[in-house]
Amino acid sequence: MKRAGADGGFLLLEVLVAFLIAALALVVLLEGASGGLRATSLANRYGQAVARARSHLAAVGGRAAPLLPGVQEGDDGSGFRWQVQITPLSAGSTAGPSRQALFLYRVVVTESWDDGQGERNVRLISAQLGTGGPPGP
Repeated sequence: MKRAGADGGFLLLEVLVAFLIAALALVVLLEGASGGLRATSLANRYGQAVARARSHLAAVGGRAAPLLPGVQEGDDGSGFRWQVQITPLSAGSTAGPSRQALFLYRVVVTESWDDGQGERNVRLISAQLGTGGPPGP
């Protein structure tokens, strides 16, 4: 025999608890997915920055003109900014049949951007031989 009040159904409180648990699980899943998307976007921006910095480094190394100590900077588009800093590392020495003085330079290429959470940057450092004038003062 059945009792009048016990029909075996769910109480309203049980249904609300089940919805609360489902909502919390959904929030955790969405937070994980959005974190993954942010990480993917950041990795993509770092990849773009490295490619741009390598391009600037190749341009410095491929110059027909002598390397000149100093700093150059500019806008690379898409929110990226670049800076190339060239500083002499050693005194000149003559080599080869032309007997032209060679100098060793430190070349630092920095590519930076603002991702909404702060300034980020990629820095490539290289040493290159150049036939520039004697190092600065």
